[in-house]
Amino acid sequence: MILTLLIGRKDSTGFPKKNLLKINNKYLFEYPIEAAIKTKLVDKIYVSTDCPVIKKRCKKRNIGIIDRPKKLASKKALGEDAFKHGYVSMLKKENLKEKDIEFIILLFANAVTINFKLIKEGISILRKNSSIDSAVSVSKYNMWSPLRARKLNNNNLLEPFVPFETFGNPKTLNCDRDSQGDVWFADMGVSIVRPRCFNNMNDNLLPQKWMGKKIAPIFSQAGFDLDYKWQLPGVNYWLDNYYEDK
Repeated sequence: MILTLLIGRKDSTGFPKKNLLKINNKYLFEYPIEAAIKTKLVDKIYVSTDCPVIKKRCKKRNIGIIDRPKKLASKKALGEDAFKHGYVSMLKKENLKEKDIEFIILLFANAVTINFKLIKEGISILRKNSSIDSAVSVSKYNMWSPLRARKLNNNNLLEPFVPFETFGNPKTLNCDRDSQGDVWFADMGVSIVRPRCFNNMNDNLLPQKWMGKKIAPIFSQAGFDLDYKWQLPGVNYWLDNYYEDK
């Protein structure tokens, strides 16, 4: 059995009510849900939320609702905890045990850079290799190499966020964005995980602990989750160029 779980809360500090934004007369959170439906591989979809609008809209589409607890709906709440709570809730609602679940497709309400082909590709990757814990969508952002990252020191001056020695001999490093090799970021479009990823999550790989330890890439393009208004042109670009209707 394949379950889908989307999480999205009512409030947002960076971009207020972003999950209720409409693009092409469709709510933001409906894009990832429709991608999962179009795979024709999903047995049941659930949404974990504290938002009345999301609940009402999803009930009309026969999507299961998980009431997201207040402690998991604050800006300090971690996605890993919301996913774990949602997973446990789905098992209870469906009267299932871990062994009954093949995969869980994890989605974010504010991540529209996903289509059904990427999800199907991830499922195929996992079915071919049982040792892999999860398959997640990734996008290449060489311009954001950790080598370029900076932080403020006590004198309010910029210093390397990560010691240069982490990347090898500092004398061989340079400012070329491609000089450190390709830099892949989990773009939050989708995480397809095995149930075991929710066991002993503290032992899993940081920072997205729900992905487990052995994580396979689903190669996407220009993916991201929407957190700020300045990202809106990127959302429209992705939908125009990579969204699959059928």
